[in-house]
Amino acid sequence: MASGGELLYILRRMALLRSVATVGGYTMISRVLGFLREMLTAAFLGAGPLADAFFVALRLPNMFRSLFAEGAFSAAFVPLFAGRLAQEGRPAARRFAEDALAVLLVALLLFLIAGEILTPWILDLLAPGFRADPEKFARAVDLTRIMFPYLLFISLTALEGGVLNSLERFAAAAATPVLLNIFLIAALVGVRPLTGAALAWAVTAAGFAQFLWLMFSCARAGIPLSLPRPRLTPEVRHLLRLMLPGAFGAGVVQINLLVSTAMASFLPSGTVAYLNYADRLNQLPLAVVGFAVGTAILPPLSRHVRSGDVARAIDTQNRGVELALLLALPAAIGLAAAAHPILSVLFQHGKFTAIDTAATAPALAAYALGLPAFVLVKVLVPGFLARQDTKTPVQVAAVAMLVNVTLTVALGVTLAQLGVALALTLAGWVNALMLLVLLYRHGHFAFDPRAKRALPRILLAALGMGGLVLALEYVLRAPLTGTFVAQVAALALLVAAGLAGFAALVLLLGVADWRDLMRRFGR
Repeated sequence: MASGGELLYILRRMALLRSVATVGGYTMISRVLGFLREMLTAAFLGAGPLADAFFVALRLPNMFRSLFAEGAFSAAFVPLFAGRLAQEGRPAARRFAEDALAVLLVALLLFLIAGEILTPWILDLLAPGFRADPEKFARAVDLTRIMFPYLLFISLTALEGGVLNSLERFAAAAATPVLLNIFLIAALVGVRPLTGAALAWAVTAAGFAQFLWLMFSCARAGIPLSLPRPRLTPEVRHLLRLMLPGAFGAGVVQINLLVSTAMASFLPSGTVAYLNYADRLNQLPLAVVGFAVGTAILPPLSRHVRSGDVARAIDTQNRGVELALLLALPAAIGLAAAAHPILSVLFQHGKFTAIDTAATAPALAAYALGLPAFVLVKVLVPGFLARQDTKTPVQVAAVAMLVNVTLTVALGVTLAQLGVALALTLAGWVNALMLLVLLYRHGHFAFDPRAKRALPRILLAALGMGGLVLALEYVLRAPLTGTFVAQVAALALLVAAGLAGFAALVLLLGVADWRDLMRRFGR
């Protein structure tokens, strides 16, 4: 019979797994719909000038969203809101959230007006190579201006999501990306003739729908948010002070994307689209695993740190790293090994040709090799954020940015889209390893005996799965190049065999006991 301490340990692990499953499950739904959206986009837009213009226009509001909302704002807001909720109760936490909402709204409206006016000059920085094609540049400017209001709505949504995540109500916030995919799929399927403007308006409408969805979700959770007069209260000033280094850190990450896009804009037409399609596939496991685990561990980690329970904080992060790599390593190796058949089956239809598949596959493989690093970053950064240390991740990200800029210029010229993807991957590993070393040096993290035993075995199981996938890909080369039905069946067999092989190796190597796994999933 389990002791009281063992029971608490089991309950903590089950709560973390349940939170990760909630976020990861909804994120998986969103990413599956995202796959469908990308398949339709590839079929209707292909990898030509219109696709390049649309993806660049979409990247701009996404870039500023990450810079001001989901990155810097959430990183600073969640620990403060969670702490106020624990110490002073819901009324005080609600007042803090409303004051932050009012100030954020004013700042965003000013930024939106400036962005609409300065769009051509912003695009000169983001995609300078487009100036050589006036039609493509003008189209990108028009699409960007239509989508810029998305920044306003999605930033307010980030605040609402921070409130819900602090309450450990992860489902509603995790489900919001589903709406964007639904709106874009509806535009792709229902609008004829299909134009870039139709897709751009669908993005903006989705942002408004996401905002309304979480507004009602906060009310249902017992914290309805009203809009008071904007005031720079001491609490809001503290939030802004914490945001500044976080904004710089998020900006460093976005500079990486800006450099990649700028380099791609100088390369042959279609390069921006190649990188986008490869990145979208890579984002599935990154979002499902990295975002889910990182989101789920930040609130409990913040509580453990605030209460001074170092052992529970380190245990929470160890289990997060273990779970993240258990899912990320096989996903990365599987994507790299089967990049060509995955792209061929999913995207090679309509205007997306075999030439496009061959050009995108190396970029996908290169991105995939960096997947474990980017997942680790999302799991390790909460170790600093929970202690309200936003400066250290920024400094590390700045070093990684310099690595990425240098390598993008060096490799992009010689290896085109493959070089751009490789540069980002190598920079991601620099980022992850530096965070790990600094957490260890500060005494905030150390691998416990369970992690030391499990992680090498997970890597070995993933490598074994990769060998199995490559062997099966050779055996199935005929159906993988046959009819569409044969390709789908062969790819499904390839994926199923890879998953089964990895699961078998995990059990054989003793990473997990099957009875323990069945018991956890049963619960």
